[in-house]
Amino acid sequence: MASLQNGHSKKKLDVAVVGAGLVGSLEALYLAKRGHRVRLYEYRDDIRQTPLVRGRSINLALSVRGRKALKGVGLEDHMINKHGIPMRGRMIHRLDGSTYDIPYDARTNQCIYSVGRNYLNSLLLEESEKYENVERHFNHKLLEANLRSGSLTFVKTESNETVRVSADLTIGADGAFSAVRKAMMKQPLFDYSQKYIEHGYLELCIPADENGGFQMPANYLHIWPRGEFMMIALPNQDCSWTVTLFMPFEKFKSIENEEKLIAFFTQYFPDSIPLIGRQKLVEDFFAGKPSPLVAVKCRPYHVEDKALIIGDASHAVVPFYGQGMNAGFEDCTILDQLFEKYDDNIKDILEEFSATRWEDTFAISDLAMYNYIEMRDLVTRPSYRLRKAVDDFIFWLVPDFWVPLYNSVTFTTMPYSQCVRNRQWQNKVLMYSLLFFGFSIFAFLYAKR
Repeated sequence: MASLQNGHSKKKLDVAVVGAGLVGSLEALYLAKRGHRVRLYEYRDDIRQTPLVRGRSINLALSVRGRKALKGVGLEDHMINKHGIPMRGRMIHRLDGSTYDIPYDARTNQCIYSVGRNYLNSLLLEESEKYENVERHFNHKLLEANLRSGSLTFVKTESNETVRVSADLTIGADGAFSAVRKAMMKQPLFDYSQKYIEHGYLELCIPADENGGFQMPANYLHIWPRGEFMMIALPNQDCSWTVTLFMPFEKFKSIENEEKLIAFFTQYFPDSIPLIGRQKLVEDFFAGKPSPLVAVKCRPYHVEDKALIIGDASHAVVPFYGQGMNAGFEDCTILDQLFEKYDDNIKDILEEFSATRWEDTFAISDLAMYNYIEMRDLVTRPSYRLRKAVDDFIFWLVPDFWVPLYNSVTFTTMPYSQCVRNRQWQNKVLMYSLLFFGFSIFAFLYAKR
């Protein structure tokens, strides 16, 4: 397929995107807008026909990076104004049932948005229906991939029929356990590591009240920090709450029956029992098993000019910074910018993406690991609240000079690695300022003697 652009004939690509989840569907839209032919292949059913997927978080936190990516395909306004629920801060639940809030951005009142995973995925797929150059193939499991030749072999899970296709470019957006990445690992000089944390997660639900409204203040991410473990709740559009309990697997294993479960919640989350309902808590807790959490780091992300991995396939992160989806969506934004920069020259696009993106994805992976400690433990400490107050005050005084870490990650598109470097610089400034202040007091008192 060829078209005339910028006064010369430019070949359009035939792209196979493996994975029709959030990132794969979004990338298909970006490629389709550029006129490339896109074929989406998904192992599961069409989520629009089977919307309930147990074991995966049903809502996500959408922040600036994700919003920018959605804006690029014309969907930001819909998600923000017609679906998303603004969360302006953390609402901390103490053991005694009392609460206090910690705003995300006290200076300008920016917020993150709770959005439904299935709703957003369905919206992206619906949008792809508007493009004649996008095909969708569900129930297609990738069996084999020769990435250098662009040859892919799928099996139709409903009929067991084998399907062989070829593509100019293969993009793996097939999640943390990516089949495309598995094929890429056979390439020389491919570095890969994965880390499971010792904590798993289990989803519960706080239903709407008897009048169909929220049982808790809606515009917050609610957190029950308990040191070694924690529970969080995000608001849903039907006024229910998705509640996620993060805890060591050994702790989950120790809760063997209803009596132990109620005793555990009575000790650590007493205010949640009437919200969830005792019987619903028991039913939901024992209906499934805790799921594991894995972080993936690898590089490079490409094979010559023939294959690329994005999203969780290339940088799965634990969910504690709320940046998994946002980082994956940012991949799509960056790729679109590189398509523009290199005028669709795939070789240069993939090389630059691989050479530059890994540093930022490694950085957010490490930040997400650290933020779990912050959310379950540090937020309750006076030192944390003091540091946040100092950060917010300086940010209020000189917003262009001093941006707190969370704000830079969540409310800007500053590269993640730069966010980390800024934090390290800020730590040094505060440390030297404290030393100077202490020395000045000591010198003053000594001079008064």
